Amino acid sequence: MRFRTKQIHAGVTPDPTTGAILTPIHQSTTFVQPSVDEYMATGYSYSRSGNPTVRALEVKVATLEGGADAAAFGTGMAATNAVMMAMLNAGDHVVFSDVVYGGTYRLATQIYSRFDVEYDFVDTSDAANVAAAIRDNTKLIFTETPANPTLKLTDIAAVSEIAKSHGIPHCVDNTFLTPYYQRPFELGADLIVHSTTKYFDGHNATVGGAVISRTPELHERIKFVQNSTGTTMSPQVAWLTMQGTKTLSERLDRQSDNAMQVARFLEGHPKVLQVAYPGLESFPQHELAKKQASGFGAMGWFEVQGGVEAGKKLMGLVELWTLAENLGSVESLITHPVTMTHAAIEPAERLKVGITDGLVRISVGMEDAEDLIEDLQQALDRV
Repeated sequence: MRFRTKQIHAGVTPDPTTGAILTPIHQSTTFVQPSVDEYMATGYSYSRSGNPTVRALEVKVATLEGGADAAAFGTGMAATNAVMMAMLNAGDHVVFSDVVYGGTYRLATQIYSRFDVEYDFVDTSDAANVAAAIRDNTKLIFTETPANPTLKLTDIAAVSEIAKSHGIPHCVDNTFLTPYYQRPFELGADLIVHSTTKYFDGHNATVGGAVISRTPELHERIKFVQNSTGTTMSPQVAWLTMQGTKTLSERLDRQSDNAMQVARFLEGHPKVLQVAYPGLESFPQHELAKKQASGFGAMGWFEVQGGVEAGKKLMGLVELWTLAENLGSVESLITHPVTMTHAAIEPAERLKVGITDGLVRISVGMEDAEDLIEDLQQALDRV
């Protein structure tokens, strides 16, 4: 089956009792066992350990990414935490991309550091930096590409090759592009993390996450953490996420087309100092974007003349763009990372990796591109 067929049919079978075309929401704590000798005969006993609705989503996500299996979590950060907990022990070392979501940075620097886990945040856009950062105790390489919010890219194949040469698993946060546009396993990655809150859901309706594993052995390690820590996704969230996933490709195509039009408009506006969108030829890693992904996505950023005050004023003047922290939804969202999504990162660290005070992140939705551009135009005219 091809991608669009898989996103609709993978993991889904008609309900055997009623014939319902949609997977039922199995809102049940426990599952009755036929007998003591036939314990787990149905495959389910307690919803923390496994639930039929959640399982349907896990199968769908694993199929779309081309992995051995997947585990669904209550949030994207729970998924990231599961990877770290499954792969690391006290005294181990992690190599992270220098630009990651603020919650990932906080997890490493304020939580795992308390348990003697060491880390380095390096510029993974140059694979040589990854090789140089590896130590004898390095047990995980974690990259985010495109990175949030600067969109810096990591060459997944190059970093995966380095990881394999050292016997270290390479985990890729694929939230921004999804398996529709980017295929980390085909480029050599071992684990993939998603905030399903974003493009898989696509409608600002749920919070969730997923970890997809290349091998059954890696999946068992992730699944053990999921069950032991009790961070499993709820059945209702899984059901809603499944419905959103069925239109993933159509939404992304429309949103990416809109993003290109918005980026081109911003690039030509006199009050905009800088624009970053992987689809623009001016984007520093445009060639890599074309090489390792089949689409450019719907995320971008720009900086307005006048710095942070001008950026804040702009976000108060837009009418169609919504000031909010999420991304990937059908609605177009605008965000100020320094005070919102990346506030957990120290100011000096933010500046070092290019997250400036005036950076404005945009998540382009499915509205008419002309309306989005007109709204930005009227706001920029008044800044």
